[in-house]
Amino acid sequence: MADSYPECALAAVGEKRQQFGSRFLSDPARVFHHNAWDNVEWSEEQAAAAERKVQENSTPRVCQEKQVDYEVNAHKYWNEFYKIHENGFFKDRHWLFTEFPELAPNPNHNDLNDWLSENKRSEVPEGRSKEEGPGLKTEEQHTCPSDSLGHKTQMPPLEEDVTRKLSHLEIRADEFPGSSATYRILEVGCGVGNTVFPILQTNNDPGLFVYCCDFSSTAIELVRTNSAYDPCRCFAFVHDLCDEDATYPVPGGSLDVIILIFVLSAVIPDKMQKAISRLSRLLKPGGMMLLRDYGRYDMAQLRFKKGQCLSESFYVRGDGTRVYFFTQEELDTLFTAAGLEKVQNLVDRRLQVNRGKQLTMYRVWIQCKYRKPLVSGAGPEPPVADRILSSSAVF
Repeated sequence: MADSYPECALAAVGEKRQQFGSRFLSDPARVFHHNAWDNVEWSEEQAAAAERKVQENSTPRVCQEKQVDYEVNAHKYWNEFYKIHENGFFKDRHWLFTEFPELAPNPNHNDLNDWLSENKRSEVPEGRSKEEGPGLKTEEQHTCPSDSLGHKTQMPPLEEDVTRKLSHLEIRADEFPGSSATYRILEVGCGVGNTVFPILQTNNDPGLFVYCCDFSSTAIELVRTNSAYDPCRCFAFVHDLCDEDATYPVPGGSLDVIILIFVLSAVIPDKMQKAISRLSRLLKPGGMMLLRDYGRYDMAQLRFKKGQCLSESFYVRGDGTRVYFFTQEELDTLFTAAGLEKVQNLVDRRLQVNRGKQLTMYRVWIQCKYRKPLVSGAGPEPPVADRILSSSAVF
């Protein structure tokens, strides 16, 4: 099962990760000199063999009754996964700061803040007038004020209260967790925090607030009980990305960055577009959505056996969790239909090497950055109900 998850292979590399595109295999005889090679070209024979393998393992399809079970009980399968592995399966994703500098310290050096640098520090939280000032002073943001949900010892009842308010859309635009922050990041599908905790530990921006959600309650409990979890700087909550009635704990247009790391591939394809469109409405103008996920013909796709295919390029693992393998064009369609503009959409075609066992593994991942346009009114018009709620309600 480990081969189906990307970071097991990354963890085995054991070297400081270089940015994609910086290490090339020019001499095949040197393949075992390093643990990974970038942008490895496939021969026509290799590409044809991969296509044949996918055609072979795509038939027969999983019966409809089982497909319904995998959809309805998806949270149960992921809960069981985290109960078994807890926080020892995936490794912290420190490589994210190389590929996505938007998450690193000094965010004004990245592409997003080149667009927003003039307004970022003077930002007034939604629901406040400029006369009331920009909110709390920098040194006060470390004291865990009431609008960031209190101290750790108070978290269970307070988080229950927040969940209750969210379900009734009672939270005002200036009362949401992290409302005084000047830079807000949301990770969707956070698992046990392998992205969130490196961000919190590395990025010491006093105006930073990180939200993270997963539809596995077991995973969120592991995040909340981690010694690195700081409710003054982070809010973890259970959320189903595909539930159109479920709300996010922030108003529309309030996030600077949304992160999707190997999570969209776990969503049934028919529900991907609405999920991305809902997330898009949470971004500020100029805000970025960052994605890294499985690409078509990745090693994990080729290793599936017959009888595990749900639909085209969509499979179920032995533990009941599911995975989709994308093309660049599919992801571009999803993001642009949600009103976002392309900044980056590339294939990370990587050859990973197990030098101890003298094995080679061909991985295919896709990395994307899409920005919400700065021009007011750009992108598709949201439904009327969303336009009415966006100024005062959470999504």
